[in-house]
Amino acid sequence: MTQKRDRTLVNIILILAVVALIGVSMIPLFGSAFSQRRTAQTTPSPTQVANPELDPAKRAELEAQARGYELVLQREPENQAALRGLLEARLQLVDIPGTIPPLEKLAELNPDQTNYAVLLAQAKQYAGDREGAATVYRQILASKPGDLNALQGFVDLQLQQNRPEAAIGLLQETLATAPQANQIQPGSVDTLSVKLLLGRVYAAQERYDEAIAIYDRAIEDDRADFRPVLGKAIILKTQGNNDQAKPLFESAASLAPAQYRDQIQQLATAENPLEPQAPQTVPAPSPDEAPQSE
Repeated sequence: MTQKRDRTLVNIILILAVVALIGVSMIPLFGSAFSQRRTAQTTPSPTQVANPELDPAKRAELEAQARGYELVLQREPENQAALRGLLEARLQLVDIPGTIPPLEKLAELNPDQTNYAVLLAQAKQYAGDREGAATVYRQILASKPGDLNALQGFVDLQLQQNRPEAAIGLLQETLATAPQANQIQPGSVDTLSVKLLLGRVYAAQERYDEAIAIYDRAIEDDRADFRPVLGKAIILKTQGNNDQAKPLFESAASLAPAQYRDQIQQLATAENPLEPQAPQTVPAPSPDEAPQSE
């Protein structure tokens, strides 16, 4: 039940809410590309998986494109256009292990742009190399402790490993060191978004009082932000406190950008907002757009 609720909260709080603040997150990239496979199989196999949406002609075309990029990279191993092209082809082929080499090279060639490294960690995690994924996340956070994509990815990895206390500790440490980090580099740690991540972890563990407390702190940080209001409303309704939840749902809807209001209304009227709702999708950026969402 806890894992089921955690997956639902990822959709509600992170996709609906965090993306609204930081733009299109890199995190949904692999999730959207491989959602059909994940639905059918909770433990991904580290082997190539056929994309059922590809017809044989399209598959042959993509495989030919991948071979062409590989030939270019044999001559020019640092050709980033070829690396991105190979990555995109292998993504469309749903060849997860095949995305790792170009992502490793792109991350190496773009050390100041962490999105490729986050995608690399996702690919390693999906392919079954959880320790490799954790290592990449730690490397990112060592230099950029407030990187939200890396924080979100590492937290989700730890929850997947049934290590909620490690996830909580990571986020609490990030909040504790945020004042110093922001003094050195102003705005480097978005404490409100980190609190939302922490609230989601608490809620996933059914530690509702702690979730509400962290959402209250986030509301105090920014009363114009709909995300913590929505998080608190969801928890209160889950606890059966409908009278308290209703005005919070209304407040969240009034504060939220227009594109999220229908989804908030659906959550407000759901019998249990922590149970799976109708699928919601977020457009995934193409690999060559990754650096721009830094």
